[in-house]
Amino acid sequence: MEAATLQKRLGSAMRERRTALDRSQESFADLIKMHRAYYSAIERGERNITLHTMYRVARGLGVSVKDLMEDARL
Repeated sequence: MEAATLQKRLGSAMRERRTALDRSQESFADLIKMHRAYYSAIERGERNITLHTMYRVARGLGVSVKDLMEDARL
C-alpha cells in the first residue's frame, strides 16, 4: 500500500475520533500543543507523522496508538 494512502487513512481515523468528541481542529490542536495548520495537514493525509506525534494525537483523543491504527485499518 502506498504511503499517501496510509497517511490518508490514519488522518481520516483521527478526524472521526476528534469530531466524535465535538472538538474543532483548532481547539484540539491547542489541547495537544500543535499548530492548527499542521494538525489539519495530518488529518488530510498530507504529513508523514512520527510515532511521537501519533502518540500525542492519540493521547489527546483519549485512545491508544493501537486504537488509531485499528480505526485506520493499518
